[in-house]
Amino acid sequence: VQLVESGGGSVQAGESLRLSCVASRSGRYCMGWYHQAPGKGRGEVVIQGADGSTRYTESVKGRFTVSRDYAKNTLYLQMDNLKLEDSGTYFCAARELLFGYACPSSPDFRNWGRGTRVTVFG
Repeated sequence: VQLVESGGGSVQAGESLRLSCVASRSGRYCMGWYHQAPGKGRGEVVIQGADGSTRYTESVKGRFTVSRDYAKNTLYLQMDNLKLEDSGTYFCAARELLFGYACPSSPDFRNWGRGTRVTVFG
């Protein structure tokens, strides 16, 4: 499956953005959003199973919300109250589930998008 992210941009701290990730075909996926700050490694933001079960990293709880439109094969990330440290590139990831509908604890994503850049300024 191919993944294409969009929705990045430059915003002031406290503002919002919504990212989108479109998958090239439908399927039963564990999907996620990852964040890579400049000069740093890629870190998990949120993962979501095909059953809607969700795991957020602590730093985004209460500010970011993941959702999925199964008809459009699209995963969204609503980011509110953005902070300077949220700047970076956001990557979408997917892994087709062979058994069950929940993400495994370590998803080991096989498919990645190219990313969309978010810049938050003060």
